[in-house]
Amino acid sequence: MAARVLATTGLRRMLAAALPRDGVLVLNYHRVGDSSRSRYDRALWSASAEGFDAQVGFLKSHCDVIALDDVPAALHRRGRHVAITFDDGYRDNHDIAFPVLRRHGVPAAFFIATGFIDRRLLPWWDAIAMQVRETSPRTLDLAPWLPAPLVLGDDREAPIRSVLAAYKALPFDETPPFLARLTAATGIEAPEHVDEEWMDWNMIRALARGGMTIGGHTVNHPILSSLPADAQRAEIQGCAARLREELGIAMAHFAYPVGGREAFNEDTRRLLGEAGVRQAYSFYGGIARAGADPLDLQRIAVDCGIGRDLFQAMVELPQLFCRLAA
Repeated sequence: MAARVLATTGLRRMLAAALPRDGVLVLNYHRVGDSSRSRYDRALWSASAEGFDAQVGFLKSHCDVIALDDVPAALHRRGRHVAITFDDGYRDNHDIAFPVLRRHGVPAAFFIATGFIDRRLLPWWDAIAMQVRETSPRTLDLAPWLPAPLVLGDDREAPIRSVLAAYKALPFDETPPFLARLTAATGIEAPEHVDEEWMDWNMIRALARGGMTIGGHTVNHPILSSLPADAQRAEIQGCAARLREELGIAMAHFAYPVGGREAFNEDTRRLLGEAGVRQAYSFYGGIARAGADPLDLQRIAVDCGIGRDLFQAMVELPQLFCRLAA
């Protein structure tokens, strides 16, 4: 509502001109396209194809859209600097987002979970969403992880969010029994592999040849802080090895899976340093500013619920509309 009022009154432009322009706004996308018929986690869609095209067009006209290699220098320059990032490696990144980026002539970065590309795995969040969405029972009892049974109506989005939140809060060794309980309660066995969801390495090479940055996002997308140091090392070094083997690049840039404040720890930072990572990106809101920890550069989510006015307010007034998550 505030973004709409500022847009219709012309105050947004006035405030944007008056407030200081510093730091880098790093936007995070996951998927682009039409989610309405998907079996999987529809919250992963950040924009429709048309919406993404409009957003990139606005960024091109009103900002300096920079590559991740340019972020350190931009942190010390005045200006409206924006970086575009995508997580995971979904196929629509290549088929839909990449042509839009090329048409507008702007760079973006793609953080790849290499195990999804190599083994075409169905990720845990999509498996959970599919099971909750398609189960026949009208209640779902996941005690002791959820305090009360979930009532499942025709719209399953809120229950899906509740189950995903419960999963993300688990210690790593509790995730297998949680998923086993969910499978038993829903009566749906999630497939292990889903070939059509992911890019392949030829597509990722095409992104790199087209001027896009390719970074790491682990092998299997675990919440790193839930793992012991040796398991974290395997996820980080394994991802770096596959990027080097397939693309011939070092893993200079990295995005933390899930990316909240609790998703990484001092072991993670140390291991990223050992792997040669120069920049690592979190995911709990905020703006990357001068003096920021290069292994905790903040990003803000773009999702389908963000209309034109709010997106433009986020870009022109990030101090007000891109606050840190609580």
